[in-house]
Amino acid sequence: MNNEFIKQETNVTGEGYLPGLAIDTVIFGFHDDKLKVLILSYKDTSLYALPGGFVHTEEDVNEAARRVLFSRTGLTNIFLDQFYVFGDKSRYDASSLKTIMKARGFTPPEDHWLLKRFVSVGYYALVDFTKAIPTPDSISDSCDWFSLDKLPPLMQDHRQIIDKALQTLQANLDHKLIGFNLLSDDFTMGDLQRLYETVLNKKLIRAAFQRKMLGLGILERIAKKWTGGAHKAPYLYRFIARD
Repeated sequence: MNNEFIKQETNVTGEGYLPGLAIDTVIFGFHDDKLKVLILSYKDTSLYALPGGFVHTEEDVNEAARRVLFSRTGLTNIFLDQFYVFGDKSRYDASSLKTIMKARGFTPPEDHWLLKRFVSVGYYALVDFTKAIPTPDSISDSCDWFSLDKLPPLMQDHRQIIDKALQTLQANLDHKLIGFNLLSDDFTMGDLQRLYETVLNKKLIRAAFQRKMLGLGILERIAKKWTGGAHKAPYLYRFIARD
């Protein structure tokens, strides 16, 4: 999608795009027991933002979100969920888009479609960032992972979008866990507990966590993990396939 913004920028009326509707994606990366977010920085500006885009006229909204996700990570078969619609009037701020376009040497007319008010549909994804290939586009200096506690100042309401996505992820962790594809096919209960503790940002009691997870009916115990000492080897689990 390297030429996507160029097409949007030179298309003053927004022909071919749904008016007033945007996509913002919160892409959480899980690796080494850390949770990070994929953030763009725009060329020749001090602006940082979530990966996002607009919906083509002949495109489903979910399809547009998957297109944005693929263009930023190179991944296709991963969990992606719509979690909120951001439509407060206070989020409208045309100055950031003007800054981005002017940094490219383009001064938009005041009635340019990109400078109008947009309602944004928020999606979140959770991926192993060792499998993702962060990819900046033609107007971005970089597309990088940032720890949640070290996020740069973000344009518009993008920090609030991240906070809402994290709250949604924490609330839905139990019944949507299978879809995240975060762990290897076979994993230990300790692996699963570390994932929970990372997302929830708190320590969990081992015995209580194991009872809870086994009670959900989503795990199948398959074998013991070889560690060199069979009596100390933890059991391996996998998620039970759902139709």
